[in-house]
Amino acid sequence: MKLVNKALLAAVATGAALPAYAQEAMTLDEKVNQTFAQFTGPFVSLIFAPLPGTSFPWIVLWLVVAASVFTIYFSFVQLRYFGHAISLVKGDYSDPEDAGEVSHFQALATALSGTVGLGNIAGVAVAVGIGGPGATFWMILAGLLGMASKFTECTLGVKYRNEYPDGTVSGGPMYYISKGFKERGLPGGGALAILFSVFCILGALGGGNMFQANQAHAQISGIVGDYPGWITGIIFAGVVFAVIVGGIKSIANVTEKVVPFMGILYVGAALVILIVNYDQIGWAFGQIFAGAFTGLGVAGGFVGALIQGFKRAAFSNEAGVGSAAIAHSAVKTKEPITEGFVSLLEPLIDTVVICTMTALVITISGQLIIDAETGNYVLNEAGSAIATVGDTSGVALTSAAFASGISWFPYVLAIAVVLFAFSTMISWSYYGLKAWTYLFGEGKTSELTFKIIFCIFIVIGAAASLGPVIDFSDAAIFAMAVVNITALYFLMSIVREELHSYSSRLQSGEIKKFAH
Repeated sequence: MKLVNKALLAAVATGAALPAYAQEAMTLDEKVNQTFAQFTGPFVSLIFAPLPGTSFPWIVLWLVVAASVFTIYFSFVQLRYFGHAISLVKGDYSDPEDAGEVSHFQALATALSGTVGLGNIAGVAVAVGIGGPGATFWMILAGLLGMASKFTECTLGVKYRNEYPDGTVSGGPMYYISKGFKERGLPGGGALAILFSVFCILGALGGGNMFQANQAHAQISGIVGDYPGWITGIIFAGVVFAVIVGGIKSIANVTEKVVPFMGILYVGAALVILIVNYDQIGWAFGQIFAGAFTGLGVAGGFVGALIQGFKRAAFSNEAGVGSAAIAHSAVKTKEPITEGFVSLLEPLIDTVVICTMTALVITISGQLIIDAETGNYVLNEAGSAIATVGDTSGVALTSAAFASGISWFPYVLAIAVVLFAFSTMISWSYYGLKAWTYLFGEGKTSELTFKIIFCIFIVIGAAASLGPVIDFSDAAIFAMAVVNITALYFLMSIVREELHSYSSRLQSGEIKKFAH
């Protein structure tokens, strides 16, 4: 997920003009902030409340426990069917006559565009800055477990989707909750589906939209100089509207090009740093494994590393939130389980690969200050995080780490931030749209209404700094996980039936490859 703490806005890599902008915007929006915070504060506090006696948010434990349950229940499906998932993405089993709107690869790219981004850049830096390199170990573990959550929800998304005569489809948690509960004779499915849809719309307009526009404007203004945010907002709104007005096919056509490009751009830069410093890679992995169980002197010890790693993974890949199931529901297939296999690749790419690359670059860059005598990391004056060269954190720490090997990387980072923000907005516009049409009905008028509202909020997000609004939308996104995972526990036996049926037909040769 691309959501990061609002305090990170002041630490954007080249953002000398950002604090002044934020301060000015906060002054303009102070009354809105105060009023909105009074009404939404209790809800936000509830969702992100820590477990008693710890700093570990209960919502993160909720996600990690569910991922562990699904991993065991499906007998480590993420390992057993990894190779088959790759074959599906390549299109080896794709029948051109299957119902749906996008290919396996396009569905994967669309869902990835909603998760890969600022969380991988700034969020990982926060996790490593507080929990040390050891946080990376727990982040990888949580990412691997999260693959099973994505598998479960995306299989159900396809199984219970609505297919229309014109070839379009609608799917996601709101559909499999209402239909699945009714099919099994369980009460409350309709109410839970409505609740999920409301949270999804709020999350799409806030965290999936306004915050992205705000971050993009902050990064751009930090490089070119301060200017009114509404200008950025209008430009983004125009481009986003041009893409989303064409529906999921248009979104998929864009994301299948943007996601690989931005992924290669970022991972490529990371690989350059790692190759230049190849002699330190072994040491960096040693820091990761040692820090995972000892903490190497970081705040909170190994528990602090564990908390930060699990938190970053959960907040980055959205496994269990249910958002990805909406994108994957549009895939062309008659076998729901195949999209479950494809979707389990997302946490691997997002968390295990990209987040780990960021963590490795930060670790070997020398930005984290180490005590030469003890080998432990030195804490900052507040004792809340590791001391860094130049006292950087968040995006600024990642930028400084890359700049240590590539002096011009802050400019690459600016491009990445803009691309990540753009891709998040178009993906979350689709998530919000499907929740909207579930509540208010299908049809071009209903869809156009939401798309216009969505684009208006892009301008608002770029021009303002509505802290409590973003806090609330973040909370709404994770409230989606409360509803979604509750439903998954009741419906996961249906997924296992699908898995057993498909597996037996695959082994018997009934499931065949298609020549393309």
